[in-house]
Amino acid sequence: MRLDGAYLAPRWLGGGGALGGNAQTIWPALASRRHHGTAPRFRRQRLATPDGDFIDIDWQDVLATPGRGVALPPAEAVRAASRRRGGAAAEAPLLVLFHGLEGSSASHYAEAFAATAAERGWRYAVPHFRGCSGAPNLAPRAYHSGDFEEVGWMLARCREAHRGPIVAVGVSLGGNALMRWVEEAGETASRTLRAVAAVSAPLDLAASGAAIGRGFNRLVYTRMFLASMRPKALATLARHPGLFDRQRLLAARDLHDFDDVFTAPLHGFRDADDYWARASAKPQLARMRLPALLLNARNDPFVPAASLPRAGEVGAAVTLWQPAHGGHVGFPHVRFPGHVLTLPQAVTLWLERHL
Repeated sequence: MRLDGAYLAPRWLGGGGALGGNAQTIWPALASRRHHGTAPRFRRQRLATPDGDFIDIDWQDVLATPGRGVALPPAEAVRAASRRRGGAAAEAPLLVLFHGLEGSSASHYAEAFAATAAERGWRYAVPHFRGCSGAPNLAPRAYHSGDFEEVGWMLARCREAHRGPIVAVGVSLGGNALMRWVEEAGETASRTLRAVAAVSAPLDLAASGAAIGRGFNRLVYTRMFLASMRPKALATLARHPGLFDRQRLLAARDLHDFDDVFTAPLHGFRDADDYWARASAKPQLARMRLPALLLNARNDPFVPAASLPRAGEVGAAVTLWQPAHGGHVGFPHVRFPGHVLTLPQAVTLWLERHL
């Protein structure tokens, strides 16, 4: 992937159509390399929230050994080596990653960004949305695609813990939530962050919700998400009896049904349609003042190309990368079995321009 967003998938993973989009989504998540050498190691910080719950943030503080990570262009490698030699980790840039639906610091893209951040000499943090760190959340809420207040609280905690500049990446659901925070924060966003990027974000939730509820997507992706989300919702109900209709949740067969009975009412929305409309970042992209990169493949199974923002719908601070290939958070590279390190390398290079 180049710094203008151009990308072509390897021939063995198809092209720009639906078949290629699914192959470029599924294979990277299951089998492509995420890092060189050992897997990233994190230390976990648990923070109490104002409503009596907690948030887990995984921190990567140890910087990589030169030459063990992603291959950088010569000038970039020199700058990364200089940062490793001369700067304390607390003053190095911090990259904060907001994961996608049911993701975590163990997701393939999270580990790939961890490897890239380490190679650059950056600190790296993954705040977990509630219920996604492996421990059930305590309060009668979960997380959602427009959870900008939670994102803001997480970023404030990262700002308190770090002296140097901060940039943030949101992936899929986390990308839409991060963009909603930037929109709501307005001019004040620059007090916390230098720049942001959203990767494969469903910026029009209604369009993405309809896409994932049809055909192959419904049979594969919807089932996968519900298999993870439904037990968590039932565990929340066991801790808070009467919170929602258990039978309706058990009968849910797509994300619209699930959001209608669980996500929307628990987070102050009238129903799923109200949630999808009010939580979508796309209608307010022209309001954004912070430098922002929006990267979406046009063959993403979850995010229809027709729903992607056009140049006239975003503000001057927004950069659009919309390659024909890539799938959903895929963008695999090189020969079989491939790796997913090209994506974080390109995104962090873009972010570095704003440090």
